[in-house]
Amino acid sequence: MKVYGVVGWKNTGKTGLVERLVAEITRRGYSVSTLKHAHHAFDVDQPGRDSHRHRVAGAQEVLLGSGKRWALMHELRDEVEPGMEALLARLSPVDLVLIEGYKSEGHAKIETHRAEVGQGLIATDDATIRAVASNVPLEMDCPVFDLDDTSGIAEFILAEVGL
Repeated sequence: MKVYGVVGWKNTGKTGLVERLVAEITRRGYSVSTLKHAHHAFDVDQPGRDSHRHRVAGAQEVLLGSGKRWALMHELRDEVEPGMEALLARLSPVDLVLIEGYKSEGHAKIETHRAEVGQGLIATDDATIRAVASNVPLEMDCPVFDLDDTSGIAEFILAEVGL
């Protein structure tokens, strides 16, 4: 599987870009999955639901299945957080996995940038960032895309990964 990352500071448009890229790249006939890193405790389950009750009772994993989708929830309990590679290994094969976050990992990435957020660019100190998607023009030693140029960014990523 090919992987490509989208990184950036909070509120710079990472999730919106990933969402648009998934739609654009799948429209072009490629299969795409995503991996999103969360820096906080999160829960995809709801208190009171049967699956939540199973987890609270101590189940290590709860697998939900229906005619539309299935979801596996794994409780880490006292385990160490799995790394990006371990999580990628759990995905079914696809043409491309877009990774949101994991900015310290060594895969190629594009950085999202919004001037009004007031944060410096990660790309200036990180060679794994191959391009920047910004809402303002920038002078960089790498390609700079308009943050809304989904087609151009998709074309760049597909060329980068050889698809």
